[in-house]
Amino acid sequence: MTTDQWYVLIEEDTRTTRHADGVEFKLHRWTLAARHLVDGTREQALATAEDAALNHLPALLARHTRPGDTPARHAFLTPDGTWLVRLQQRHRECHIRVTVARLVHTREETQAPPKTLKEKLRQALEGPEPTVTPWTPKS
Repeated sequence: MTTDQWYVLIEEDTRTTRHADGVEFKLHRWTLAARHLVDGTREQALATAEDAALNHLPALLARHTRPGDTPARHAFLTPDGTWLVRLQQRHRECHIRVTVARLVHTREETQAPPKTLKEKLRQALEGPEPTVTPWTPKS
């Protein structure tokens, strides 16, 4: 018997500002900020996701928050059930994405044994091993 494991995933739009040749660049990148296992059904996970969308405070704003501050929040629910939230506070703006997901696969990391001196010398003389072939769909 398999049991479904439902998660609420929270992604944050992390922004960094870089300068090059007198020009300011605002670089955005989504990062998985949190994953919360929901002990229950998909419906309970959806309710938890809604609560996260309405209450989660991203690190970008949390760093600059004072007691009693409440950021402006616009929460959008997309047709696929994902929440996209825009937050603003004191000239700062950020976005979060909250998704419900079912864990379907997990694999632990494995590491190859360290190379022997003989293998290291062979690689130095013959060059590096061929790169791993990238994944392609089965025909």
